[in-house]
Amino acid sequence: MRFDTVIIGGGLSGLISGIECARAGQKAAIVSAGQSALHFWSGSFELLGQVEEETVIDRPLSFLDKLSEKHPYRVIGEKRLRSLLGRVPSILTEAGLKATGSLERNHLRLTPLGFLKPAWLTLDDYVSFEAGKDLPWKKVALVNIYSYIDFYPRFLAYGLEKRGVECSIAAVNIPELDTLRKSTTEMRATNMSRFLTDAAVDHLAAEVNKVARGVDAVIMPAVLGIFSDAPVERLRKGVDVPVWFVPTTPASVPGVRCQLSLRDLFIRLGGEFLPGDTVRKGEFDKNRLRKVYTVNLGDMPLDADNFIISTGSFFGHGLIADIEKIYEPVFGLDLNVSGGRTEWYEKDFYASQPYMTYGVITDNELKPSRKGETIENLYATGALLAGFNALKEGSGAGITLSTALHAASRIVG
Repeated sequence: MRFDTVIIGGGLSGLISGIECARAGQKAAIVSAGQSALHFWSGSFELLGQVEEETVIDRPLSFLDKLSEKHPYRVIGEKRLRSLLGRVPSILTEAGLKATGSLERNHLRLTPLGFLKPAWLTLDDYVSFEAGKDLPWKKVALVNIYSYIDFYPRFLAYGLEKRGVECSIAAVNIPELDTLRKSTTEMRATNMSRFLTDAAVDHLAAEVNKVARGVDAVIMPAVLGIFSDAPVERLRKGVDVPVWFVPTTPASVPGVRCQLSLRDLFIRLGGEFLPGDTVRKGEFDKNRLRKVYTVNLGDMPLDADNFIISTGSFFGHGLIADIEKIYEPVFGLDLNVSGGRTEWYEKDFYASQPYMTYGVITDNELKPSRKGETIENLYATGALLAGFNALKEGSGAGITLSTALHAASRIVG
């Protein structure tokens, strides 16, 4: 099977780079093993939330000079970074995802535990606030679904009341969810979202209205709209006060919606999506990757002029750690790992862990190396890269998106 570009990994980075390649008229394919980190997504894209010990709100891109020279943001450079990330909102809109935010200033998003964290873009139906201002409500109703255990209204109430918002807590029920309630393992956000459509949404809105009298807004768990935001908008129209949502524990409804929406856009643009498959090895000719072999296709290779690897870090099995070593399992790419196992971590559980910055080493075009030799037609993107701590910095989505767009633009010119 012959393609212009083959992307290994079907998460956010792989999908965005695939969309850009397909949009440019390339014959592009994405090999996706299955669930990605998007299934754990909060509904917000982070850009840069902390540098050293300083929380970043205003002008996050002005802090780049405080990052390591090997940080992906520094490799790309501020001017190009602004240009690349400036394209993200239009891509999301094209995929049917409505998000609000600015590169110039972070806003604050409400986490499931009631904290406010800096974010760059947030889906329009999720709770976010402009930084530096009082919260817009005096009283809210935190409304759960009866017997749903992955939503924590008491934590939310504690966080909101510290900021002067009076909170009431209630739970509602509709008969359409009784089938799921027969087993607690079925009462999950993504399962409920499949039942909460059409008339079921109207029934839910009626129940929410009963407990929403006298409040400025309702906050609910994100259990609607796995395929589109149509159920969300229908519920909002049926409730007399504004309704907002907070993400729940995985699998998250906004994460699944984002992945499905971006996948569908890639396919509409002519891309080939190969789900449930894994690249097991590549065939090289000197410093060029000529073809890759997958588990499902067996001896039938995928040939391409260019390749992108976006398999993630340890969480997505893009990096593997065993007793003796850390390695990249597909091509054996060079990593920035140093020392033995005891040097990969700090004994203080809450300290910044060295292994969080481990990843694939690349040049300024994001081309990785193998045994010290740069691979001329392979690009590495996203969480697989070395030189940053996404958890501490609050930079994961920004790096994922910018490196995907950077690599794709190098390929398509």
